[in-house]
Amino acid sequence: MSGDIRFAEYTTLRVGGPIDRLLTATTQRDLVDLAGETWATDAPWLALGGGSNLLVGDEGFDGTVIRVATHGIEVLPGSGDEHSVRVRVQAGESWDDLVAWTVEHGYSGIEALSGIPGSVGAAPVQNIGAYGQELASTLVAIEFLDEGADAPRRMTADELELAYRTSVLKQGLRGIVVTVELELHDTAAEREVLGEALGRPIAYGQLAAALRVQQGDRVPIAKVRESVLELRASKGMVLDAADADSVSAGSFFTNPIVGEHVARTLPAAAPRWYVEPEAPDEVIPLGSLGSESPLDAFLAHQAELEASDSVSADRNASETGPLVKLSAAWLIEQSGIGRGFALPGSRAAISSKHTLALTNRGDASADEIVQLARFVQSRVQAEFGIVLRPEPVLVGVEL
Repeated sequence: MSGDIRFAEYTTLRVGGPIDRLLTATTQRDLVDLAGETWATDAPWLALGGGSNLLVGDEGFDGTVIRVATHGIEVLPGSGDEHSVRVRVQAGESWDDLVAWTVEHGYSGIEALSGIPGSVGAAPVQNIGAYGQELASTLVAIEFLDEGADAPRRMTADELELAYRTSVLKQGLRGIVVTVELELHDTAAEREVLGEALGRPIAYGQLAAALRVQQGDRVPIAKVRESVLELRASKGMVLDAADADSVSAGSFFTNPIVGEHVARTLPAAAPRWYVEPEAPDEVIPLGSLGSESPLDAFLAHQAELEASDSVSADRNASETGPLVKLSAAWLIEQSGIGRGFALPGSRAAISSKHTLALTNRGDASADEIVQLARFVQSRVQAEFGIVLRPEPVLVGVEL
């Protein structure tokens, strides 16, 4: 690899080694053509969007990187509801620019997802969500170019099997997101009567408190966006050249989801929320604890999973009963890792504003980020018997 172009130039963590071959697609036709040319060679390849949810190793990538830089927003007829509107967005558009555009046009549905870095095409990969909204609630379909195909196909939201921070796209379906189609609420009628565009009911306590309203109240979408941006900035979660804490991949770990019985083993102060049974990796079946410590039970359960070819979601859900989402940030803090923590001599550190973010404090290597992530995982596992799962896509590194 030549080393002239490095992933560090294209990722928000500013780490990552050399790119052997970089191709940039600025139109949908370019994207299809460049992908076809790449796949015809049978060489390794990787699609790159905004680079905000990506951790690439210091050795880089010995293959072709297709950078998706397509642009365009198309307004389509709604589903028949006079207050709905659909938009089809090219995958290379900035996600936050899209949110700003919807707010400006009075379209409600993704305003609480303001400030999330990255591209539109990456949004369905992990079903982005924040402050009580999730992409799954507005996503209608995507156009997806399967590896080896010469034209994209339409995939509905149901086909994507969207769950908490995951989808079939993240679980191994090879290809490239070309466009994303959303259905939003057109507030035009309300604006005529009220003079302002009200968003969907506020569903997240922290956001409601910031807005000084009750959960369930409706607030002008412009105010929701403004408040969300302020909240995210206070946590270093809005890209800002002047804020060292924003040199990160955002939340590095997902909030673990466990069986109700496991949640009861945590201190009473541990934040927790009941969720629908989606059987994520962190689920520990009810009754598996017995007289064992949480850590021993967890390791035993992981061994069972590894010995089995597959574990169906339905079986996991029935075994666990109610599932409970925990706060990864709380688990990290209570395991003794505070804001600003760094391993001795390392240029990677926990954000000084939020323990879920791992930051590059200046010329850190990918290996330093990985070492810190492993240390966090080990501390939480030792203290609570729960393994935190990384949210970014990992290339050339393992945790």
